[in-house]
Amino acid sequence: MKKLLCSLALLTCAMVTNAQTLDELKAEQKAKKDSISDIQKRVDALQSQIDAFPGWKIGAFGVVGGSLSSFENWYSQGTPNNSSGNFGGTVNAYANLDREKYFWKNALNLNLKWVKLDDKDDPTDDDSFQPTTDVFNVTSLYGYKIAKNLAASALMEYRTTILDNFNDPGYLDLGVGATWTPITDLIVVVHPLNYNIVFSKEDTVFESSFGSKIVADYTRKLGPVDFKTNFSAFLSYKSSDLSNWTWTNSFTYTLWKNIGIGFDFGLRGNKQEALNYALQQYDPLVDAEPTFDNVDNELQSYYTLGLSYKF
Repeated sequence: MKKLLCSLALLTCAMVTNAQTLDELKAEQKAKKDSISDIQKRVDALQSQIDAFPGWKIGAFGVVGGSLSSFENWYSQGTPNNSSGNFGGTVNAYANLDREKYFWKNALNLNLKWVKLDDKDDPTDDDSFQPTTDVFNVTSLYGYKIAKNLAASALMEYRTTILDNFNDPGYLDLGVGATWTPITDLIVVVHPLNYNIVFSKEDTVFESSFGSKIVADYTRKLGPVDFKTNFSAFLSYKSSDLSNWTWTNSFTYTLWKNIGIGFDFGLRGNKQEALNYALQQYDPLVDAEPTFDNVDNELQSYYTLGLSYKF
């Protein structure tokens, strides 16, 4: 009986000791988590001061993705013997200078993708990689500060494709006006004096003209998240048929070191491009000749989803 009572007493002491030890460990863990949180707050505060410090700031982030596949005698599909693949990526790079009296902001957006489908049973098919997404945009904005959130500015923006039909069309905007920076990382450009130069072999469709240029750009980094949205529009004084707009968005989330996941999408409206494409598809024996008055100016769009890498 005494042995049993002693054993129960020892077991009870052990349980109490373990419970106390577990509570102590949890308390110590909580204290360390609080310390880590305090350290992170101090690091974030220092990073905010670094980001706000005048001078050059250079960086880039982007998305890469791709896949390869091969089928042999896969009879359930229309092309049982084939090999296919796709790969592509986007790059968003910037180089910004901020001084007391002026700023100079430069940005590059590049989005390229290739796709191929090789039907092994058709020796005449094209088995090479074909470009499917082709976006190139570079901007340079200079501003002289006339107030805390307002600057007189000059903008150069050039956009085209580089894999197919380089500079055909290509768009070069040159203009002056004002830039408003209501909050950190947001830039709003309004240039009522802007000339939109269009480069193209199809002079009957594409035409340069004077107009207004409006740009809104918001680029932000929040911990592991990098986000950029850019809206650029040209409003022609000559005709609304010569106006155009583009809206691009990039989002990346860093999972490990500089690697993460990313998503890009873009929208565009451009009636000159819609008419040019319609004329290329035009069959005079079947269709009415496309013009600015009857062309269907459908919304243009693209998206890319894949792994991301932050430079």
